[in-house]
Amino acid sequence: MPASDYSFLKLPRTLEDLQILRDHLETYTSDYTAQVLVGYCMVYIFMQTFMIPGTVFMSLLAGALFGVFKGVALVVFTATAGASSCYFLSKLIGRPLVFSLWPDKLSFFQEQVNLNSCLTCVYFAGKMSENGFFNSQVARRRGGLLNYMLFLRLTPTLPNTFINVASPIVDVPYHIFFLATLIGLVPAAYVTVKAGIALGELQSIEDLYDFNSIATLFLIGIVSITPTLISKSK
Repeated sequence: MPASDYSFLKLPRTLEDLQILRDHLETYTSDYTAQVLVGYCMVYIFMQTFMIPGTVFMSLLAGALFGVFKGVALVVFTATAGASSCYFLSKLIGRPLVFSLWPDKLSFFQEQVNLNSCLTCVYFAGKMSENGFFNSQVARRRGGLLNYMLFLRLTPTLPNTFINVASPIVDVPYHIFFLATLIGLVPAAYVTVKAGIALGELQSIEDLYDFNSIATLFLIGIVSITPTLISKSK
């Protein structure tokens, strides 16, 4: 890479920055695909791990450089890996940060997690293991937590950064966190990556999520949580 091109290798903060970066990386992507992929993954995972704003620009860049299908797969992989790193980092040192930045959101999140995971039922399940019916009920209600986490990932109800940091604090099991992230980020990733293909037509980041896009995400989210709502009504 010529020395003059290094000045363009910076995290994009505006659509103009992103277009300049896209223009300079297009040639390198075709000639040095593996290197660009590794660099992209490292940057995206680093940003997710340490809650650095701007991953939406990285998602747009994936669409501009790699197309829809490869771009969505790349974004979902890196976002899940970065969210997982953030989860474990928060588990080690994140509790004071979450309590100071988002006390109200944390209380709400804790209440919903407890409600959907039926922790009290889990406690009594250990004392009544001989009761097959009770154990099946506990397992069924614990499954509601995955539906709830999917709902959060699919909709803008809570910020993804908050979910990444707060999940280990409120005892969301990692396997549920991982599955909800891997599956739940696909629709939003598709919207963003597809917009990246027509990057020149995008006027602002707000144009990514119009009313129809947000309504669609909420509809998918409601479908994901419907089994839990039905089970609670029984």
